[in-house]
Amino acid sequence: MADAGQPAARPDNEPGREDGTGAVVRPVTGAAGRAVGMLHGLLARPLTSYHLLLASAGLLLVIGLTMVFSATSVHAYATDGNAFARIAEQAGYAGIGLVAFWACQRLPVGTFRALGLPLLLVAFTLQGLLNLVSLLYAAQLIESERLGPVRANLHWLELGGFSLQPSELAKFALVVWVADVLARKGARVGSARELFRPLFPVTGLLLLMIGYEDLGTMLCLLVLFVGMLWAAGVRLRVFLAMGLVALSGIGLLVAAQSSYRVGRLTAFLNPDCDVLYECYQAAQGRAALGDGGWFGVGLGNASLKWGWLPEEDNDFIFAVIGEELGVVGCLVVLALFGVLAYTGLRIARRVGERVPGSRPGEGRPAVRPPERISPADRFRRLAATGVTIWLVGQTVVNVGGVVGLLPITGLPLPFISVGGSALVVTLAAVGMLASFARAEPEAVRALHARPPARWVRLVWAPLPPRPREPAVAGDRKETIG
Repeated sequence: MADAGQPAARPDNEPGREDGTGAVVRPVTGAAGRAVGMLHGLLARPLTSYHLLLASAGLLLVIGLTMVFSATSVHAYATDGNAFARIAEQAGYAGIGLVAFWACQRLPVGTFRALGLPLLLVAFTLQGLLNLVSLLYAAQLIESERLGPVRANLHWLELGGFSLQPSELAKFALVVWVADVLARKGARVGSARELFRPLFPVTGLLLLMIGYEDLGTMLCLLVLFVGMLWAAGVRLRVFLAMGLVALSGIGLLVAAQSSYRVGRLTAFLNPDCDVLYECYQAAQGRAALGDGGWFGVGLGNASLKWGWLPEEDNDFIFAVIGEELGVVGCLVVLALFGVLAYTGLRIARRVGERVPGSRPGEGRPAVRPPERISPADRFRRLAATGVTIWLVGQTVVNVGGVVGLLPITGLPLPFISVGGSALVVTLAAVGMLASFARAEPEAVRALHARPPARWVRLVWAPLPPRPREPAVAGDRKETIG
């Protein structure tokens, strides 16, 4: 008989374990238990984050190229006599983006931190040039939207035969620059005064410049910025003050182009809007989703892309996916974005972990307190969080607009919508995430324990440097990232 106050003995043939309170926790058995164990084992591998990132981003890129060809082939054949004209251009941009991914995944964290300010200055220059040409044309000081060799085409800046969208570069530049500024400030981000030098004025000016031309992208950047501040531990009262200023600024930007922006907002709020005018694009998008059913009409067999669905290759390409691949195809795309979101947050969390066994008495990774994370690791955490919020937030806004849950903003679907600037910058950002994934302490130890062949390191990516743990006594020194 068991002693009073002691937990009863468990029979030898009864599976389970005690959780420290005397209660028996029974493991999941059978096929479900084996599946859970297998999933746990896969997620526990050192390079899981890196492989999940490559798999999810790679599959989204392949799906994107496939759907761009399907959505553009009809129009390309009608206008150019070549059904492959648009997909060839998009594939070329994908090749440039893969080179950008390869280059970014090879770069150390110090290079990204050094690039933050130059990238931001380039984004300011290009966006300012776009705004200048647009303002001069609106004031009728120039006859066309051209100033010398520079031409403004809606949100694009054209120079000779080359065109780019400055707001796409601004997304990547803002992530890197804000992460570096917050990493340098460390615990001082709790002070509102620190955020005004130079974080708030510079970011506000960039958002204003982009919002004048593209309100949807500005809102995406605002969500990205707020998410990074939240991850850095900024106090709630700062967000309340930011909210008042942001709402005032958004109201002014909406009023600046009232006929266009207010029209989209009122069309979303009005269930009885004219489906042949204000709500035409939204209605056609929902019709395409409804025609697809569960399994779709078949790849390439969509009918609304034959001139009935506006922007079928850009911000409404998700409707083409729904019509051709059905609910199942849409869920596969959303699941891949879910995996990408999980991977990005996983990378952000695991950057500051200690290597198991690197300290006396440690048997598993432990997350360091924020004050003991090095500036390099703090930068990785914030930049990984920013990229994840950017890609996932843009996906939510795009898909929400197509299915009717959010107003239409014109934001493209990452990896999938047509567009060279967006695809190249997105793949560069994923390359930065890949560099951070290889810098996880577990991944570093595994790569150094069994390093790839020398030619693999030269061609693909070098070994990340070993992190140096702080001294045992007091554990006060910062690690070197």
